[in-house]
Amino acid sequence: MIYHPRAALTLNGRRELVFAIERGMTLKRAAARFNVSPATAHKWWHRWRAASPAQRASGACLVDRSSRPRRSPALLCQSKQRQICAVRRRTGWGPRLVAGEVGAAHATVWRALKRAGLSRRPRAPPEAVRRYQWPCPGDLLHIDTKRFQRFIRPGHAVTGVRDQTGADKRLRLGHEFVHSIVDDHSRLAYSERHPDERAATVTGFVERALEFFADHGVKPERLMSDNAWSYTHNRALRELLARGRTPRRARAGAGSRCRAAPGLPCPR
Repeated sequence: MIYHPRAALTLNGRRELVFAIERGMTLKRAAARFNVSPATAHKWWHRWRAASPAQRASGACLVDRSSRPRRSPALLCQSKQRQICAVRRRTGWGPRLVAGEVGAAHATVWRALKRAGLSRRPRAPPEAVRRYQWPCPGDLLHIDTKRFQRFIRPGHAVTGVRDQTGADKRLRLGHEFVHSIVDDHSRLAYSERHPDERAATVTGFVERALEFFADHGVKPERLMSDNAWSYTHNRALRELLARGRTPRRARAGAGSRCRAAPGLPCPR
């Protein structure tokens, strides 16, 4: 522990406080100058005076001490604490049920479990990530859109300035959309930036993307998308895919049912 959560002065501030007192400033004036109480100034000054040269050089004498008492005569005995922990491990019960078995107060049981690190049940291990990869380039293409806010100056996350004028609020700059298609096997990607995500924009983008993949020797077989309206209710896109370029179109989730280990020989 270096500082308490609500400490009034940092380590440098405490040093400046004791240096000011060393130069002849009274405790009251030093406390007022550093915006602390006279009792706080008295505490740091006397800890500084009682410290050794090594402690002063390292600043150890100006570090907050733990609030924990040196001894706790009313603390539950170790045998009782071990019994509480054993019941917890054996049954998995909460503090109230454990308290009923061991004959101790609920709060006492909770504190004993917290000291032993057993006040919360261990989290179950996360489920293993289920990954899939199609065996050949072009077996499955993923399509999606990312929306980005337009701006004329960096936001408050960069500048720290949250002020907006009336002219800024009336600009209504809108958004830009990045359309992307990624090959599931090779991770070859094609992206374009557009001002919208309408059906005509999506169809034109897909047509150019398929030409891009064909130029790189990738013959698309399936296209997987989410259930966005511009994908599922786009007649032009459906006709484009039906012209022989991508005869089968897999919707969201269809690709996850067709799993293939990487490295399998291409069936073509």
